[in-house]
Amino acid sequence: MLNTFTYFRYGILIVNFIKQLHDIYLSLGSNLGNKFEQLQTAVTAIFEELGDIDKISPVYQTPAMGFEGDYFLNCVIHVKSTLTPNKTLRTILSIEKKMGRKRLKTKSYTSRSIDIDILFFNTICKKTNKLTIPHPEIQNRKFVLQPLADVNSELVHPELKKNIISLLAETKDKSTIIRESKWLRNPKNDYDISKYRYIAIEGNIGAGKTSLATKIATDFNAKLILERFKENPFLPKFYENPSRFAFPLEMSFLADRYQQHLEDITQHDLFKDYVVTDYDAYKSIIFAKITLQEEEFALYKKLFHLMHKELPKPDMYIYLYQSTDRLLENIKKRGRKFEQEIEPSYLKKINKGYLEFINTQPNDNIKIIDISDRDFIKSRKDYLSILREIIK
Repeated sequence: MLNTFTYFRYGILIVNFIKQLHDIYLSLGSNLGNKFEQLQTAVTAIFEELGDIDKISPVYQTPAMGFEGDYFLNCVIHVKSTLTPNKTLRTILSIEKKMGRKRLKTKSYTSRSIDIDILFFNTICKKTNKLTIPHPEIQNRKFVLQPLADVNSELVHPELKKNIISLLAETKDKSTIIRESKWLRNPKNDYDISKYRYIAIEGNIGAGKTSLATKIATDFNAKLILERFKENPFLPKFYENPSRFAFPLEMSFLADRYQQHLEDITQHDLFKDYVVTDYDAYKSIIFAKITLQEEEFALYKKLFHLMHKELPKPDMYIYLYQSTDRLLENIKKRGRKFEQEIEPSYLKKINKGYLEFINTQPNDNIKIIDISDRDFIKSRKDYLSILREIIK
């Protein structure tokens, strides 16, 4: 339960998280071994280690440039990632090394199993000993410009101030490139959540439900609905005297959650494919059972069930389980003053309430995911492991 200021501050953190997603354009090439398979392996590794792949160009067969060697297969991909330019470079070099690439200190070109270059990183212009952004040879390489135009022809070069389609028309590189009929597969398709039109992500206080809902909505073009909080005159009074002010507090939250479900979840968004929320309406009854006296809860439950009949039910209900110790760590880290006195026993009661509710529901649309040893914000590997549990 948050007051308006705290929610506003937390909302800014979520907005900042979304803003940290960077637009990165990468060029991939291979002229050794099974070239197409090498490209596919690199694309998969980039998805797993760097970020979500928004678009993949067709694959082009191109001649070796600057040395004698077998033809290349090249492509360009658009990636959305939270990594910085330097971390992106380190990740790319690590992927190349794992795939057998040996970068020589000499500046001469050689054949390679995989070559991954950063073309653009947002609109950043940067030059260091290790990294130059934008890549200095973009305008001189048809095998880069053509697939880049396929991905985003209107993308503007931040230094040359021209879009890619113009640079392609003006390039002095007249080499012949041949478009392959076979397409690379986007690994994102392996994490398809399209069968779930409405996903509710639940969890205890500090479990990370809002963060996960935000990540999924961002990656899968979903309508994100976060539990909203407004200035509630009963909230400070409740923390001072829970037994006296629990009922009016829970009633006010019940009314607001009911209104949000009717207004936000039932309204169709033409530009979004799914709905992801960071709470389910049944949250009201779980918390009320803990905070209210027996007579109050009996009345509250009647009102809740009358209202609950009209509300949409999630196609997938996800409960994020974290150990009590981990929850307390998370609560301490996010620094909300009114949460710092929360007792472990209270968190255990909430967890018990959720599990009792879950045990009454059909198993085919509920997933309990233990994230006690996972950090899906810092580790993309952990994030993808959670997605796999959702869709399996």
